[in-house]
Amino acid sequence: MSEETRVEEQELSEILQIRRDKLSALQEEGRDPFKLTRFVRSAWSSEIKGDYERYEGKTVQAAGRIMSKRGMGKAIFCHIKDDKGQIQLYVRSDAVSEQEFADFRKYDIGDIIGVSGYVFKTKTGETSIHVESVTLLSKSLRPLPEKFHGMTNVELKYRQRYVDLIMSDESRRNFEIRSKFVSYVRRFLEERGYMEVETPVLNTISGGATARPFITHHNALDIDMYMRIATELHLKRLIVGGIERVYEIGRIFRNEGMDTRHNPEFTTVELYQAYADFNDMMDLFEDLLSGAAMEILGTYEVEWQGEKVSLAPGWPRLTMAEAVKQHLGVDFMAIDSDEEAVAAAKAVGVDMDGVEPTWGHALYECYDQKVEELMVQPTFITMHPVDVSPLAKRSPKDPRLTERFELFICRSEMGNAFSELNDPIDQKQRFEKQVELRAKGDDEAGMMDTDFINALEYGMPPTGGLGIGIDRCAMLLTGCDSIRDVILFPTMKPLDKTEPAKTEPAKAEAPAPVEKAQEPVDFSKVEVEPLFKDYVDFATFSRSDFRVVKVKACEAVKKSKKLLKFVVDDGSGEDRVILSGIHEYYEPEELVGKTCVAITNLPPRPMMGIDSCGMLISAVHHEEGEERLHLLMLDEHIPDGAKLY
Repeated sequence: MSEETRVEEQELSEILQIRRDKLSALQEEGRDPFKLTRFVRSAWSSEIKGDYERYEGKTVQAAGRIMSKRGMGKAIFCHIKDDKGQIQLYVRSDAVSEQEFADFRKYDIGDIIGVSGYVFKTKTGETSIHVESVTLLSKSLRPLPEKFHGMTNVELKYRQRYVDLIMSDESRRNFEIRSKFVSYVRRFLEERGYMEVETPVLNTISGGATARPFITHHNALDIDMYMRIATELHLKRLIVGGIERVYEIGRIFRNEGMDTRHNPEFTTVELYQAYADFNDMMDLFEDLLSGAAMEILGTYEVEWQGEKVSLAPGWPRLTMAEAVKQHLGVDFMAIDSDEEAVAAAKAVGVDMDGVEPTWGHALYECYDQKVEELMVQPTFITMHPVDVSPLAKRSPKDPRLTERFELFICRSEMGNAFSELNDPIDQKQRFEKQVELRAKGDDEAGMMDTDFINALEYGMPPTGGLGIGIDRCAMLLTGCDSIRDVILFPTMKPLDKTEPAKTEPAKAEAPAPVEKAQEPVDFSKVEVEPLFKDYVDFATFSRSDFRVVKVKACEAVKKSKKLLKFVVDDGSGEDRVILSGIHEYYEPEELVGKTCVAITNLPPRPMMGIDSCGMLISAVHHEEGEERLHLLMLDEHIPDGAKLY
């Protein structure tokens, strides 16, 4: 522990004790603020400030948290924050009781108070309340972060969202926009005759998407159950039952990696409309998202992920084959055989390792690895291969393709839609294909849902379906680059129980880092590789350029269980992408902001369609035959780009 950190912790401890002593004194005097149960408020800050002529000179009751406070002899100014904003209070010793003024002088930043007084404007023109009585409603026993810097520890912001919301108007705005978007979605669909329903979260079968589920156990039934990875199959059962327009806004759970665009628990809206197809769904999605932007933001123009995006209606619609031809020059519609398709994909640098060697998979991998990253402005990519669309209806024009689309904005998928498969025989065959893949070890492949087949055998009308990621849309509308900024309580790796998260010291510009307790290592069980016996000359060694790098972003590579994609700052001024097969040992969230070591002058190496430009250095040993890996991390004070000798 550094001396600076030690001093900060000591200061925090002293502050906590002082605040508890203040509370104890009040309790001993029979004035415990926590025994108060109610305060009648007559107006919020925004109402008073927004309609000053109405409130001028009138007595109001206001309540909120003290955010700033400054004394001027017998007068004290402070700002309180309520649900609608902030307002200034003016407290004079001759306007309140002697006891109230003495108490008020002792109140701390963060305390919650209720006041009564009349509305006026100060000489500087600021709308204020001239306080005539003040009551402590809740004592804050922890100091708030220093106001000019807020919560400088990003991880702490997610773990202590309650503090983040107190300090950051921007965070509050993000969640207000998210809430407005969800409300807009409900209103939009209800106006078009859709019925909102709720379907099971716990299921005996994992289905409706290709994803790894969370598994739990039902004790009474003594069976394993799956938390839903999609709402699709139950909603389509309702279409069979005659509810012709149906939707659900619900939580989805996928036991997969975490990064800036993925959280294991997230929210979708899925909707289905009988007698419609994927073209109808495109029209609906465009109307919904563009309309939401205009109503909530007042504009079609947004900025997201460093890009200026226009959500004005009239979004382009490209088939996946057209998009690949446009950007890679490969015309898959002129290719008939699987062999030729796979060869064409490999010829443009697409990694087909571990991918089923079919025409459909080759087309999809070309788009997924090379073209998707080019989709910035809203673009519908349609007609996906049947190989990757087990629940979509085949195209009558080409049985290799399905009537499916995905909307992409800023390289991110915003929604997925089909002309839904309603042929029970075809559906059963596709389920059987998924079961085969699952038997071969693909734990993301679907399961056989015999009841859903049974439902389809009763007859489902032609149906269009659409699934939209609420979190992604919220990111777009707020301009947030991380999904954690639009989820109130994102999934976080627990801190060591012996080292709980701490609120930042009041006087510190940045919080003391939370140090994890190190796992004890029995070095008697550690095995390391023997040292090389051969010497390497200095000239050869010096040609390897070892540099200190800072991890700016980290995410799991799609379809890879091992690879993490790092975006690092190597001091050159340009971002460097490095892939490393260490996902078994680390989650992406753990590594953002870390200072590491990389070899930067290795030639680019394509991996899963991504060029890896360097190698991160890790330490590897074995314990009882099991490999253990530790990414080499350095002191954060070492500058990016520093060369290792």
